[in-house]
Amino acid sequence: MKKVIYALILPLVVVSGLVFANCEIKNQTSKNSTLKPFSAAERKAALKKWEASPDGIKYKKWEASPAGKKVYAGAAKIREHIKDYTNMEAVVTSLSLPPGSLLGFGVMARINGNDYILRFDNELQQLNSLKINDKIIIKSHSVSYAPKYAYPIVSGEYVERDSKIIYKHAPRKGGC
Repeated sequence: MKKVIYALILPLVVVSGLVFANCEIKNQTSKNSTLKPFSAAERKAALKKWEASPDGIKYKKWEASPAGKKVYAGAAKIREHIKDYTNMEAVVTSLSLPPGSLLGFGVMARINGNDYILRFDNELQQLNSLKINDKIIIKSHSVSYAPKYAYPIVSGEYVERDSKIIYKHAPRKGGC
């Protein structure tokens, strides 16, 4: 009887040891693969290197051009609303994005007299109900720009029409 119990316990101990050792190996691998953040000097050097590249030169020329200045001015107009996550009144001007756009689903909207690309993470049925000249309330945490587009890009996180929420960005799962 004792031999049978020992025979059953011995493989259990061996398997447990292997599982425990495998967990430690995985933990060591994940600790080694985390990247250290760049120091300020490293970031500066990387930025200078990028600015000297053809893409960096092209971007700097776009920033200095009238089109780039217009985009930056439009982004600056709504920066306080973005920073404070407050309501912005907008009017839908187009139900499609500019030709060649790779931003996914979005609409064109006019906020305070400037045109913006209003981009969404996914297309929802409620957003398809939008029509040209609809007055909407937008909240967003970010505005971006790219030389490819002649308008600032606002990430739509909250959209309301006629006091009804038609889009609300779902928070990320498992993170901050």
